[in-house]
Formats: sequence, C-alpha cells, structure tokens
Amino acid sequence: MFFEYQMVTRFRKDRSRRSAPLGKGLLLAAGLSVGLSFSVQETYAFSLFGVHLFGEKEEETQDVQDPVRYTVSFSVEGGNSELESFLKRRSLLINGENSPVDGDLGVVVRARDDLQLLVGSLFEKAYYGGVVNIVIDGRPLDEIAGVPSFGRIDPVPVKVNIQAGPQFTFSTIDLQDDAAQFNPADLGLVTGTPAYSTAILSAARTITADLKSDGHPFAKITNREVIANHARNTVKVVISALAGPKANLGPIAIQGSEAVDPDFIRTYSRLKAGETYSPEELNEAANRLRKLNTFQTVNIVTGDTLDENGQLPTTINVRDGKFRYFGFGAQVSSIDGLGLEGYWGHRNLFGHAEGLRLEASVSRIGEASDISDLDIAGGVTYTKPGFLSPSGTLKASLITTSENPDPYDALSVAATLGYTFEQSDYNTITLSTATTYSNIKDAFGTEDYLTLSAPLGFDRDTRDDALNPTKGVYLITTAEPAYDFLGNTFYTSFDAIGSTYFTPGESDRLTLAGRVGVGTIVGGDSLKSIPATQRFYAGGGGSVRGYAYESISPRTADGQATGGRSYVQANLEARIGITENIQIVPFMDAADVSDKNFPDFSNVKASAGLGVRYLTGFGPIRLDVALPLDRYPDGDRYGIYAGIGQSF
Repeated sequence: MFFEYQMVTRFRKDRSRRSAPLGKGLLLAAGLSVGLSFSVQETYAFSLFGVHLFGEKEEETQDVQDPVRYTVSFSVEGGNSELESFLKRRSLLINGENSPVDGDLGVVVRARDDLQLLVGSLFEKAYYGGVVNIVIDGRPLDEIAGVPSFGRIDPVPVKVNIQAGPQFTFSTIDLQDDAAQFNPADLGLVTGTPAYSTAILSAARTITADLKSDGHPFAKITNREVIANHARNTVKVVISALAGPKANLGPIAIQGSEAVDPDFIRTYSRLKAGETYSPEELNEAANRLRKLNTFQTVNIVTGDTLDENGQLPTTINVRDGKFRYFGFGAQVSSIDGLGLEGYWGHRNLFGHAEGLRLEASVSRIGEASDISDLDIAGGVTYTKPGFLSPSGTLKASLITTSENPDPYDALSVAATLGYTFEQSDYNTITLSTATTYSNIKDAFGTEDYLTLSAPLGFDRDTRDDALNPTKGVYLITTAEPAYDFLGNTFYTSFDAIGSTYFTPGESDRLTLAGRVGVGTIVGGDSLKSIPATQRFYAGGGGSVRGYAYESISPRTADGQATGGRSYVQANLEARIGITENIQIVPFMDAADVSDKNFPDFSNVKASAGLGVRYLTGFGPIRLDVALPLDRYPDGDRYGIYAGIGQSF
C-alpha cells in the first residue's frame, strides 16, 4: 500500500513528488478502513472510514454488566432556528442513544449528567431563563430517588423537553481593579448584544492572559459575577482582576536529563535570566525543545513566589527520550511496482542533540526490466542544532542516487553543507553549498556533469497545521547559482512556490486552498548544458495529478521529454467537511513547462478530480482520483493517489 508523506523541500527534483498513481484500473486505497460484520440473521453491516453506512451495527456490550437501552424524544420550545440542532449535538442522551447503559440506574445517571450539560448549553446561547425537563418512563427526573426500576422495559422511553425562553442581552459591564484598564468591547462584551456565557468566560481568560503577557506571572481573576434580570431579560457582568507584581525570569534551572548537556538545553531554549516574564516565550521555548525529538517530555515551570532577588524561579524539566531509532517502509503501485526503504538514526551523538541518520531505499521492484533500471538511493546526514547561534542549525549530507524516471536515467553523488537560521517564528533563511557529480542519459544523449552550487533560500510558514492547514501561508523561495566544471557552464535557477489557506466563518467545515509556483533558469549555452536533474518538470501527486511523474515537459520531435527552463503551476482545492472526520475535496491542477526563460502558455496541461480525506490524530489520510484534461498520446487516462497529509 502506498503512503505519500507530503513535504515541500528545496530540491526542485522533488516538486512533483513520485506519489505513485494507482491507475490502470487498480485501486489500492491507503488508509481505507472498511469493517464488515455479520449478525445472527446473516444480514450485513458496512462501515467506511469509521462511519456506519448501512445494516445493523454491532453494539459493544461486553463491558456492561446489565445492558439497558433507551429511546429519546427530544423537543425544544422557543429559541432561534439553530438552537434545537445545537442542543441535540450537545445532548449526552442523544449522542449515546445507540450505546446501552449499565442497568436502569445508568439511564438516570446519564439523564442527570445531560440535565447539567443542557442547562449550561442554554447559558452558552444566552438563554438564562430556560427550563430543561426530563421524563423517564413517565416519571420526572427530579422525582426519581434511589435505585429505580423501570420494569425491564426495552427500550426505556426518555422524553426531553426544553423551554428556551427569551434570549438575554448584556446590560452593564463592570470591570474593576486591574481589569478596569480593558475596553469591554475589545473583550466581546457589548451592551445590547446576546449575553453568551462563553463570551464572559473568554473575556475573563483574555484579561488574565493579557496581564500575564505584560509580565505579571501571578495575575488572576478575583471576582466574576453574572447577575441575570429576568424581568428585563438582561445580564449584568462584574469582573475583577489583580495583576500582581511584574517580574523577570530568574536563573534557568535544568532538571531531568542525564545525557544532554544542561548548558545546551538552556542555550537552545533561548530563555535568559533577567528577561521579562512571558508565557508565550515559555511556551515557544518548550516547543523548540520538543522539536529536537531528543526528549520524551518537556515541561517549563515557574515558582509560586518571587525569590529573594525579586525574580521568578524558572525550571526546564525534561526527560531523555530514546536516542537511537530505526524504521522501514514499503510502497506499491500498479505503475511503479514495489518500493522499500529503511533508516537508522541517533538523536544525541555528543550530548548537544546532534543527529545522525543513515538511510537507503529501492523502488520500481517488479517494474524494472533489470537491476540497472531500479531507483536506488542511500546516504548519511548529520545535523547540529544550535550551531553558532541558538537559532542556527548546521546540516551536512552525502547522498548517492540512481534514478530512472521517464525523461532520463541519472546516477548522482552529492555532498551538501548547509546552514539554516530561524529569523523569526515564521521565517527561515538557508544558505548551503553542494557539489554534485552526475552521469545522465536523456533525450540529448549521455553526459557527465560536475557542479558546484550555492542555494540561498527563504521560507515563510504561518500555517496553523503542517499536515492539515486551514489558515496561513507557506512560501518557499530559492536562488541557486551553479557552475558545471566539465561543461564550463554557469547558470542560475530561481524558484518560488507559495500556498495559502482560507476558512470562512467560525466553522472549519470548508477550507479553500490555493498554490502557485513559478521558476526559471538563466544562463547555460543550451538546455543540454543544464543537468536534466536540475531542469523543471511537472506531473504527479505533488504538482499536476492525473499525469505521470515528471511527464509534463517540453518534448523533442519524437516525443521524448527534455525538461524545461521555466514553469508556472497552479493548484486549487475546496476541502468540504461532510462529517467531523470526513472531507470531500474537488480540485483542479495546471502547469506549463517551457524550454524558454519564461513560459508562453502554449503547452498548458490541466487536470480535475475529486478526493476524500479521513481526518485522524496524526494527519489526514488522503485519496485522490484525477483525470487529465489534455493527456499525452501515451498518457494514463486517470491517476489515483493515496497519502498522509493534505496534498499541499
């Protein structure tokens, strides 16, 4: 089964990731969870992506000693048009109707829990005069005492009736003590608007958070009152807060690690004694240490009082993780055959979280006519975080590859030394140098290249989630001058690709995602003088779905792909939530690759398709079906792609 972990890297070769379309009538759906069960009467039940579609669903009753089922009649009087659906989504009785409870008492316990939840839900929507009545087997809930007996009725009838009453509005907003410096309107508390309880709680949290962000570690709410006037259907809100003293961080103590140098942990966290207390800085420092993958846990705590110097005691608590790791993976498709990969690594070579990773892969097993046609790669990578600066990382690698996509066959060895500097939480600058030897056979014949390049990159990433973004932007730009010593050729590649995400309204059920990429190569006597592995291509799961990997390209008179000097690419998706975990995704992809310095849009290739996403805790599982709108004569009629993470 093929899992494509979608990543955007600096190597142009990877722009149209080989995502192994499963076309030609063979569907291997990665991440497709299908459950098939049989009842005593031999009827069928079917679930897809964990959602029950048809048939009788088998209940989980083995953990319930005395299973009792119930049915719910749910009604709401008054309120706006959305109130009833909101309350039904919140109701424990409604959501648990298909799950048996333990005995008749279990029905009562669930109903009492639901009563509190429904009253709180009414307050959320500013219905402070609402009444919730629950009747079980004809008996009001508040009249049921002790252990009830419903005469073994199966199922037990439960009626929930809610009288919403009028919606209350804010009348007076009284902010006292250190809360008085805040503008109620900025906190979402506006006279005459619905008095949602969530707005009141949010305002109190914002006051506390802002005071702490201003350097007051002991800021707290001292009083929060909500006074409802049922005669006027209004609410008066009183919130008092005390900021407490403003404080600086004290000396940063390190506890828990046995193998990582405490001075490195302290330096890499970027926390310094004497700096003004900031909960955001503490959180960012903890996340920074977690991203090293060196520690099993990271927790930063501060003292309850100031020390004798008037500073805030601060301690970074860590627990060492497993430094050595290894793994393997497999992929298969009807076009590219079987692929295998494995790796071994160490996350703390010399006590400063240095990383070493050895990896190897082989693919096209079963599709290649002989060993020389296999795609084989292997190499070693060393990383040193905190090099020269707490925000800098040194990376050195030696990678050898033998790759055989349709446009070329290439045997390459590349040595790279790079430095990455985190300019800010969102911006990263990368400067590196690479020496690459390649023997390449392509449409122009067989050539050797020995290139020295110096890529300079700038990235900006404001996405809220790398695997399932709903807002923000992701921009990668690269300028890469290169010189081929064997061909005495100098050329420079410029490349930029950016994605943006927009989720309208408060719901995350719809996300519009767009991506645009452009690139050009200047210099070089001819296209042949530029290594085929450095030219531009499109096609595949990472660029234009429905077309084979790297198949979108200028071509010779006999139809051989040559790669291009420039490209323009565009992708558009609408990620539409059908349930909490399932999305359908209509999409369109297009690209033009030209042998000129700028595309003339004379060879635009586009595709359209439909995908499905199953949202999991580790990222979306993706399945896309794409149709090329202007396929090549020997091209596939469609492509099917599976992977983890959104397509971009």
